Amino acid sequence: MLRDRNWLYTAVLARALATGMIGVLLGVHLAALELPATTVGLVVGLGLAGAALATTIVTFAADRIGHRRALLAITALTVIGAVALALSSSTLALGVAAFVGMVNGMGRDRGAALVIEQATLPATGTDAERTMTFAKYNVLQDIGHAVGSLLAGLPTLLHAFGGIAPDVAQRDAIWLYAFLCALPLLAYSRLSAAIEAARVTKSATLSPESRRTLTKISALFAIDSVGGGFLTTALLSYFFYERFGVGANEIGLLFFIARIANAGSHFIAAWLAKRIGLVNTMVFTHIPSSVLLLTVPFMPDFTTAALLFLLRESLVEMDVPTRQSYVMAVVRPEERTFASGITHLVRLAGWAIAPAFAGLLMSGQSLATPIYVGAALKIFYDIALWRAFRAVKPPEESAPSKPHP
Repeated sequence: MLRDRNWLYTAVLARALATGMIGVLLGVHLAALELPATTVGLVVGLGLAGAALATTIVTFAADRIGHRRALLAITALTVIGAVALALSSSTLALGVAAFVGMVNGMGRDRGAALVIEQATLPATGTDAERTMTFAKYNVLQDIGHAVGSLLAGLPTLLHAFGGIAPDVAQRDAIWLYAFLCALPLLAYSRLSAAIEAARVTKSATLSPESRRTLTKISALFAIDSVGGGFLTTALLSYFFYERFGVGANEIGLLFFIARIANAGSHFIAAWLAKRIGLVNTMVFTHIPSSVLLLTVPFMPDFTTAALLFLLRESLVEMDVPTRQSYVMAVVRPEERTFASGITHLVRLAGWAIAPAFAGLLMSGQSLATPIYVGAALKIFYDIALWRAFRAVKPPEESAPSKPHP
């Protein structure tokens, strides 16, 4: 399983490069095509809707059709959509390409492939090691997101130093995104049969306790994801582009530093969780990050806004490895694929719905309105999560850790 885990780590790094790049580039690319904010929000939402559909399918079918086969199919569709995006200019074509290719305007790797990967990871170690395993997984993601954010500045460099026309340079960058999307195919093709060891022949039946837990936590995740849908990287890039007049180079550098801050925070989260618990770590790092985000629209210049945004980014991702570890801990091993799928699905559904409304708010109210709405929803979620789950402990917080059977 260690060899398979390394291949999964390789795949998630490559996929994160593509996701980090398109998260910054998509909003700027669509703005450069002179599309209105409502259309930008719609295209971003369609990409996330495609990801939500794919997540639904793998949630109920991945264990039956095979993890390796499902991962290869998802990646192939992503490549097809990326190629179509590079060839498209009309709103309809861009929307279809985003939907088929599950184009992720979040700027963070949240999709169907993660459902399968994260359901597999806990079996590679003990309960005590689980959170750190997820921390390393997320660090690789954020390294990819960081470098990918820098790659979003490629059109500017091609124009400045290569003499390539801006529109052609934009297309070239989308082609690079398509290439990066294809790289996980190599990693998945090298996975061994061991990745199918936990595969079942029928859908797992949830225990009553797991059903209650998943229902409650999924409802809360839905609130958080709607808030996150107002704060996608594509829409935040659009906000910085329009509000402060900065280009893809500056925005790409900002998100590069942000993803480095995210990566470092994952190790801190794993360390902190051992001392104050997973739920407390999730909540008491997440609320301050939302408060910091609320200050960004009030800043008079890009430099000050960027500094506050980076402080926010040093906290906002600390709930990710802890949340993933917590969900995998409170269900039985045979329920993990379904639990991972359902919790990802509700998050993707919220992310898919919110961007279109965010685009409308940007057009009809102000550029900052989605930031206010998104941050407020996230604070409400954190308070509700703590009240509902502060007494529900994972195994390592209630008993000595022991290897999985």
